[in-house]
Amino acid sequence: MTDIIRADHINFAFGEGDLRKQILFDVSFAVAPGEIVLLTGPSGSGKTTLLTLIGGLRIVREGALTVLGRDLTHATNDTLLATRRDIGFIFQQHNLLEFLTARQNVELMFQLHPEVPPREAGDRAADLLQRVGLGDRLDYLPSRLSGGQKQRVAIARALATGPKLILADEPTASLDSQTGREVVQLLQELARDRGCPILLVTHDSRVLHIADRILAMEDGHLSESSVPATASN
Repeated sequence: MTDIIRADHINFAFGEGDLRKQILFDVSFAVAPGEIVLLTGPSGSGKTTLLTLIGGLRIVREGALTVLGRDLTHATNDTLLATRRDIGFIFQQHNLLEFLTARQNVELMFQLHPEVPPREAGDRAADLLQRVGLGDRLDYLPSRLSGGQKQRVAIARALATGPKLILADEPTASLDSQTGREVVQLLQELARDRGCPILLVTHDSRVLHIADRILAMEDGHLSESSVPATASN
């Protein structure tokens, strides 16, 4: 099977000359179809930077990166945009638009897919919100939702257009223990149903059990960690 993500010897730095600060050092790894891979490590170790490269939010200039069959090394804006259209993003902060309802926040994703008629977009958004347990809150503004409910909307939004890859950056960091477990379980179930791989950045030990593999980042260097025994349960 072709890897969904393949990174080979990636280096990445911010700034130039005396202001240059290298963030990633010779990073190589791969993610196969259907895998759930956790990316762990301390704050400032380069996890989020790596995620933004994979998500087509920054350009790879040293090394090689292929995502969903597209070469993102020195990629054009068109290639980066096409890649982003195939990825579901979930962030620590749900990033919902406060003036839109839950359904409208999910429908917004279909602006990247104008081939989907508005009525169909609305129906698909409602169906996903139903699946994440928010069928009775379709027309609620974010201000009327709890933290866990907002994150469920964010998950529905990420899955709205049938992504081929999910990138999640600390999706449980701001949630209480129970809600965090529910969100991760929901993300796992929905992704497994669709055969969609997940690369999930986390500090949260409560989510280690969902991993097929765990990658550890420290000072910009990547290594593979063993999966805890509970991961196979």
